[in-house]
Amino acid sequence: MGLLCSKNHRYTEADAEENAQATEIERRIEQESKAEKHIQKLLLLGAGESGKSTIFKQIKLLFQTGFDEEELKSYISVIHANIYQTIKILYDGSKEFAQNEVDSSKYVLSSENKVIGEKLSEIGSGLDCPSLNRELAQEIETLWKDSAIQETYARGNELQVPDCTHYFMENLQRLSDANYIPTKEDVLYARVRTTGVVEIQFSPVGENKKSGEVYRLFDVGGQRNERRKWIHLFEGVTAVIFCATISEYDQTLFEDEQRNRMVETKQLFDWVLKQPCFEKTSFMLFLNKFDIFETKVLKVPLNVCEWFKDYQPVSTGKQEIEHAYEFVKKKFEELYFQSTAPDRVDRVFKIYRTNALDQKLVKKTFKLVDESLRRRNLFEAGLL
Repeated sequence: MGLLCSKNHRYTEADAEENAQATEIERRIEQESKAEKHIQKLLLLGAGESGKSTIFKQIKLLFQTGFDEEELKSYISVIHANIYQTIKILYDGSKEFAQNEVDSSKYVLSSENKVIGEKLSEIGSGLDCPSLNRELAQEIETLWKDSAIQETYARGNELQVPDCTHYFMENLQRLSDANYIPTKEDVLYARVRTTGVVEIQFSPVGENKKSGEVYRLFDVGGQRNERRKWIHLFEGVTAVIFCATISEYDQTLFEDEQRNRMVETKQLFDWVLKQPCFEKTSFMLFLNKFDIFETKVLKVPLNVCEWFKDYQPVSTGKQEIEHAYEFVKKKFEELYFQSTAPDRVDRVFKIYRTNALDQKLVKKTFKLVDESLRRRNLFEAGLL
């Protein structure tokens, strides 16, 4: 009898311990569920090359711990590949222009540089590029300084030449050092095409979550073949941050060289606005790469883009830059209200002039976004 009672007693203790563990698990799940409710979900959308991933990296630098040494080192191969691929684009472009243009002579390289160009073009075609050493960096620099390559670079909008070109070409000696570790700026310029979905959690006012909203930001691939992966992220979104590259009105898509990038952005923005799951979602439009826009718009007429064909220049210099910017901004505003059903017009819509590489501007912009969303939350709670 005593043994039986003792065994029952042990079972009772084990059951009690198991019940206590189950209760603790349920308590933690409930706590996590409550915490999740206070996390605002942000979706970072835009066409390919719109600067989304650069903004994502800026958030990591600004509102988290940034990149540790191992993460920085992981970008070495990416940066070296960017350099090889860029010089290949420029060399192949110069050959194409030399064959097809009326004034073809200015795109013809010297015999010595043609040999270098063929070698580097072959490297840039490979899947696994070698580490950039001083000898290869010197050859790239020699080719970069050739007048034919500079003439080709001036027509970079026709060749898918990336925005990082000048920065990397002017830093070749540092980037090829045997002990090279990328800087934060190098990482921001590095181009890695986003595939799938990446996320980050942050608070624009610091680590103390009590001092402001906590956000979970999702970045997704912008190329057409990546967009099908967005769909499952659409539910429960607090705000969409849509990146539109304001400077790409004279460029074509990487994946479709017959398609103007700005026209593609317009149609994508229109499609996103009309999604039923976004009827109460705030929209933050980032008109990105303004630094490139303000230089380009004085040289390349805005009306080369079909969407902007009714644009008429009115001045020169800074006045013309502001006039052109306001025109583009108004086009997006008109598109927003045309694509927004009457019962959705009260959702928050803000437009910000941005440059994803400018850390101070990105920080200021996200604080404004945070302020707008907090005000919206207070309004919905009847506190405003």
